[in-house]
Amino acid sequence: MTNLPTIRNAGDAGDIAASADLIALSFDHLAANHYLVPDERQRLSVMREFFFLLTEHAANGAGEVLLTEDGAGTAVWFDRTTEPTEPDGYEERMTAAAGEFIGRFNELDLLFEKNHPTPPHWHLAFLAVHPDRWGHGLGGALMDHTHARLDAAGVPAYLEATNPDNQRVYRRHGYQDMNPFAILLADGTPFYRMWRPNPS
Repeated sequence: MTNLPTIRNAGDAGDIAASADLIALSFDHLAANHYLVPDERQRLSVMREFFFLLTEHAANGAGEVLLTEDGAGTAVWFDRTTEPTEPDGYEERMTAAAGEFIGRFNELDLLFEKNHPTPPHWHLAFLAVHPDRWGHGLGGALMDHTHARLDAAGVPAYLEATNPDNQRVYRRHGYQDMNPFAILLADGTPFYRMWRPNPS
């Protein structure tokens, strides 16, 4: 049996950058990324900045950022038991990073916020594992780390899944399909809303 990885909170700017790099790399194949930045020459750098802004915000008090000790896995959570806040300079920084594609990021933000559940919860915004380590249980270990604390406090969790493969993983960890389940970008690219009730 594989030993569970050591998991720690992001501790400094280097950890935040490493988390954003890992998310950008492991999400690079997703249809949503290809829609948001159609130009493959710009895609990785623009998406990395997007992930960095949100990861930095979570680490600076809006939630938490977790890393496996070997850096092969990361999870970015936001605390939605309180009123959400926006990263400092988000609009300006994203406009500078995304350029001609900023309208697509604005569309994504509006889609997510319009369809975000209102009961207090924690939001798993990003769960990423290096492609070389897919299938090794790192994502599950990262989820379990936070779920244990949420369950003890009676707090539910929410996420947007991107495909049937990760839906199956999330269902194994207690997430259930919401209604409506699929929410769509303008080109039809779906995200799937999933909710993990508290155990009480």
